[in-house]
Amino acid sequence: MMKTNMWSWRALLAAAATLASAWVHAAPAVENITGSLQGGQEVVRVEFSEPLTSLPTGFVTQSPARIALDVPGASNSMGRNAVEMNVGNLRSVNVVQGSDRSRVVLNLKTPTNYKLQLDGKALLVSLDPVAQTAQAAAAQTPFAESRNREMQPLKDLDFRRGPDGSGRVIVDLPTNQVGVDIRQQGQTLVVDFLKSSLPEGLRRRMDVTDFGTPIQTVTTTQQGDRVRMVIEPRGAWEHSAYQSDTQFVVEVRQQKQDPNKLSQGPGYTGEKLSLNFQNIEVRSLLQVIADFTNFNIVTSDSVTGAVTLRLKDVPWDQALDIILQAKGLGMRRSGNVLWIAPKDEIAAKEKLELESNAAIQSLEPVRTQAFQMNYTKAADIAVQLTGTGSSRILSSRGSAIAEPRTNQLFVTDVPSKLEEVQQLVARLDIAVPQVLIEARIVEAQDSFGNSLGVKLGAGFPSFGVGGGGRGVVSNSYDTAVAQKNTGATSDLPFVNLPSQGAGGFPAATLGVSIFNSSLTRFLNLELSALEADGKGRLVSSPRIVTADKTKALIEQGTEFPYQQATSSGATSVSFRRATLKLEVTPQITPEGNIILDLDINKDSRGETTAAGVAIDTKHIKTQVLVDNGGTVVIGGIFTLDDASNESRVPVLGDIPVAGNLFKYRDRSTKKTELLVFITPKVVADKLGAALR
Repeated sequence: MMKTNMWSWRALLAAAATLASAWVHAAPAVENITGSLQGGQEVVRVEFSEPLTSLPTGFVTQSPARIALDVPGASNSMGRNAVEMNVGNLRSVNVVQGSDRSRVVLNLKTPTNYKLQLDGKALLVSLDPVAQTAQAAAAQTPFAESRNREMQPLKDLDFRRGPDGSGRVIVDLPTNQVGVDIRQQGQTLVVDFLKSSLPEGLRRRMDVTDFGTPIQTVTTTQQGDRVRMVIEPRGAWEHSAYQSDTQFVVEVRQQKQDPNKLSQGPGYTGEKLSLNFQNIEVRSLLQVIADFTNFNIVTSDSVTGAVTLRLKDVPWDQALDIILQAKGLGMRRSGNVLWIAPKDEIAAKEKLELESNAAIQSLEPVRTQAFQMNYTKAADIAVQLTGTGSSRILSSRGSAIAEPRTNQLFVTDVPSKLEEVQQLVARLDIAVPQVLIEARIVEAQDSFGNSLGVKLGAGFPSFGVGGGGRGVVSNSYDTAVAQKNTGATSDLPFVNLPSQGAGGFPAATLGVSIFNSSLTRFLNLELSALEADGKGRLVSSPRIVTADKTKALIEQGTEFPYQQATSSGATSVSFRRATLKLEVTPQITPEGNIILDLDINKDSRGETTAAGVAIDTKHIKTQVLVDNGGTVVIGGIFTLDDASNESRVPVLGDIPVAGNLFKYRDRSTKKTELLVFITPKVVADKLGAALR
């Protein structure tokens, strides 16, 4: 019985070996590769040991110019991996052996399109002529071949603005078998959907100018057995098109000015490639991207399904993004390894890692580390480390103690948090640039005044009938009565309008007396006049040095006392300040300029009132941007006071010419101008040198 079982197992093993040998011999193997020119067209003949059951899938790269063809289950039996060709546009052919396939790579001089054909056990690869590819490939080669047998209606048509300002026309196709032909005609882009119909609701002209993209209008019409879409951009533009299953997208963006930039899409910097796959497994498509980019891609077991994808001259990182979006996948990168999984799985794993880290931190032993602060206060750093809520940097078990005498910071926490604190301290404990701000406050005064007055008087001993009467002419009633009672000779002015002077100086006077021959009657005239002209300039120049983004204040002035009533009825002495104040906060910009938040007061003593001394104030508050070392005028106040006064004796003052003896005139003009000049400078050397 044992022998029978032993022979049965041997028979089974022999049968399995025979089947395995038959399967190995049935797998195709590359035996030979040759190249030739046929009618000006390069043709590569790849001979296999067994006929291929279907055409291999492939993709095209622009830089370097290559065509890659993947043959599943094939091996290489040539004994070498590279075959030199140098036939027209073809340089060489490489065969790369993989675990489950072989890749045939055609190295070209110039990118071009290709066609595949099976000829018995051989695969023929026909390369399009370079001239045709460069001039008319876009117009003659359709984006996707039509596989529809009957006309089918388009489902939807939409327009969206990309985050980079690009315009995206999105078309929902009925199936992924719809043929698409896209080409540029002059300044327009024409897209034909073959064997398709357009519902009545989609036959319209969309004006999308307000979206702020290069696309201005999108017009969709029915033309025979196809739907034609005409896209009209403006300016210098470029486009790319891609299809994911039943969604077709045309993206138009502003043309970039950098000729060395390989990226077609915004923010994408990968080399360009073209892909055309029908119902390919997502895992296999990701492997194609991995082989092209030399990245190691780790795919989760939950990544399944197939996708139909057509890309033309699209950066590989944008192609990968399109694939991930189409299947709801996410990606995480670590060095040159990409981990791809469903977004929910990535989020769950990251959450689990965070919970694990939190659990480790709760069990990990803590230690204490001292940090010496050189330019900042240890207490300020301690407050930032031990903040509440999301602003807290230390863990729940961490603590920080500041020692002000030596300006040291002692932090107790797990080692990972101590590393974060060390990095933070290295960024915060640095020398802050300082700024010297010099302000010149110039207050100029220009005054002019003139004054003209007169005194007119008469004197005589007596007058009347028969010489018995006595009369007095005076400037007031009381003076006249006093002169009459004493009998003294009147010698007082009866017109008294003298000049009052100006600027604290008395007026100049000129006296004239006219009398008769007997010296009994006098006429006295006194003219007084003053003309004053004054000029003054007051310059204040406060200077202050402060650190970047730190408010500074400098102030000088006088306090004037005044009486103030209290609630009890008593009085107390209070003080009112008249100061020159400069308050400034500088901010150094990355370009080296300086933004200044300024608050300037220029007070002075005013007139004295019954309530106390009045304060004349001038105030400027503003924000300015100044060049380093430059000067700017931030404010100017100009005042002009012009006054004219005249006093005269009624009736007598209106007499022509002689009426001037009965008038007083005064005129004054005062001009005041205030200008504020600000000069900031970044202090490059020591503070003492900057102030010298």
